Parts: sequence; structure tokens; C-alpha cells
Amino acid sequence: MIRIALDAMGSDKAPQVEVEGAAEALKELPPEFQLQLVGRKAEIEAALSRAGGDIDRSRIEIVDAPDVVGMGDKPLAAIRGKPRSSIAVGLGLQQKEKSDAFISAGNTGAVMAASTLLLRLHPGVQRAAIGALFPSAGQPVLVVDGGASIDCDARELVGFAHLGSVYARDVLGRPNPTVGLLNIGEEDEKGNAVVKEAHQLLKQTPGINYIGNIEGRDIPVGEARGQRLDVVTCDGFVGNVVLKFYESAGRVFVSLIKREAPDVLQRPEMANVLKVLDYATYGGAPLLGVQGVVIICHGASPAEAIKNAIRVAVQAVRSHLSDDIAAEFAHDGKIPA
Repeated sequence: MIRIALDAMGSDKAPQVEVEGAAEALKELPPEFQLQLVGRKAEIEAALSRAGGDIDRSRIEIVDAPDVVGMGDKPLAAIRGKPRSSIAVGLGLQQKEKSDAFISAGNTGAVMAASTLLLRLHPGVQRAAIGALFPSAGQPVLVVDGGASIDCDARELVGFAHLGSVYARDVLGRPNPTVGLLNIGEEDEKGNAVVKEAHQLLKQTPGINYIGNIEGRDIPVGEARGQRLDVVTCDGFVGNVVLKFYESAGRVFVSLIKREAPDVLQRPEMANVLKVLDYATYGGAPLLGVQGVVIICHGASPAEAIKNAIRVAVQAVRSHLSDDIAAEFAHDGKIPA
């Protein structure tokens, strides 16, 4: 039996969105998968009742957690001050090996802090990182870090390349993923001191299919230096700026189409285009580097995003992502001095 713990109190419309997403996910998951809804029991029960009678309650366990970490709470203070929050209790299940993965659309900083405190980093991993999937003209591109670690040194950027490579192999199904270093130009001399050092280290690092410096414009294309682009490594400050820009660019594109050519949106082929641009399609972003499986969702996630986040968590568990990250850093993850 595989158990996925879901923070039922995380999203802006919790717990209804989480319950509805869980119900849809269970329709697609094999019988050996069960969901643990973590949060205020009475509110979860009420949400289950509102969701209707087609939910397989035999595959749902409600784990009571009376406290909720708000979006405005300071992460460390919230974790220490609210030990019975849905985030702390949900991650505690995995820490105690009573769950195989944890998903939350709650306070991102609190999820990251609690994950690091309770699950710990894999030996050899210096910093945890968020793996954000970006739509492109080809296959989605994984950007690591999407916002977990703001200030990074060169060796940490190399570590992100390893984390992203394992995730691309295990979850995205890319056997030999390419890795690019996000920079302001392709040339060796471009970038600040940290990026220049990371570029030289990546060229010497075994186990990484490094294709060199890449630019921001390469991400939406999905190609760089004449090759498919699978993984991009950068610090969390840059990665989060790119992520937020991407989110708004998609909305601007749709708004312009609605204004200038509204009939175009009614065409059947546009459904696939809009789906590619919709973050709900990708579900959630993995927190890579901790000893376990943690998926972070957008606070405004609809039920579709929660369902797809569960799908991502299932794939991570099935592919033994956490074990493979441990193996990567025990062997290839040794970064050149």
C-alpha cells in the first residue's frame, strides 16, 4: 500500500479544493494507493459531504491537525509555535514512515522549513531546491531552483544540476537529461563570479550531461545550443523571478487573444495550447534534496492542480526518487573541489 498525505488546509479555498482534487485522483489511481487528508477533521468531513457520494471513502484517512499555518505566518515561528498544524503533522507522517509523500498548497516557506527540519537533507546535499516545470514549444523544461534557496554558491548550483537530473530521469522520463546553466550569455566569460565558477565546475562534473551556459530565451523554446533543453540550474532568486514572469506572460497572452481575436479561443486546437500554459496541468513542484517526497502547490490551486500534484507524487514514489537522489550524491554527486 502506498499512502499520499495531503495538507487539506493549505490552499486559498481549503479544504474543498483539496477534497475535490483527492476525489478525482482516486478515480485514476490503482487500488493500492490511499490518501491521507490532514487538517481539521470537522471541516474535512463537511467538505467530503459537499463533494457528493461518488468518493471512495474506504481509501481516504482523515488525520486530525487542529492548527493551520497562515500565508502570512513566518515559517520557522509557525513550525515551532504550531506543532499540530497540518503541515507539521503531514510531514511527521512521512518522518515516521506512515506515509510515502506529502503535498501542500500552503505557506511555501513553512513547508520548506518543516521538510528540512523533519525529513532532513540527503547526505551530500547542501541546499534543498524547488523544481519548477516550465512549458515550452517542446517538452516542459525543469528549472532548479524555483525559489527555495535565494543566495547560492557555485557548488550549490552544481548540486541543483544533480537534483534536476535525477528528477528528469525518474519522473519526466528523460534517460540522459541535458543541463544548462542560466546566464546572461552563452560565452564562457559571461556572468557574475558565482555563475562563472559554476560553469567551470559543471564542465568537470561526472554524471551531468552539461551543455553549457543558456539564456532565458532558451527556456520557452525548449532548446539550447542545438540540443533539447531538459534541466536549467540557477539560484532561487533568479528562478523565482523567471517563474513569476512566466505565470503572468501566459495570462497576458490569453488576455490579448480574448481582446483581439476572441473567436480563436473557441477553436478545438486552442484547448491544447491553453492546457500547456495552465499551471494546473503540472500540479505542483517537488522540493528536491530532502529525504522523502514533498510536492509544493500554488496557493490558488484549483482541484485540477491538486489532482495532478497527487499524480506527480505518485510517480515520484513509484520511481524511488528519494532513493535515487541519495545514490546520486553518494556517487556522481561528488562535486569537484
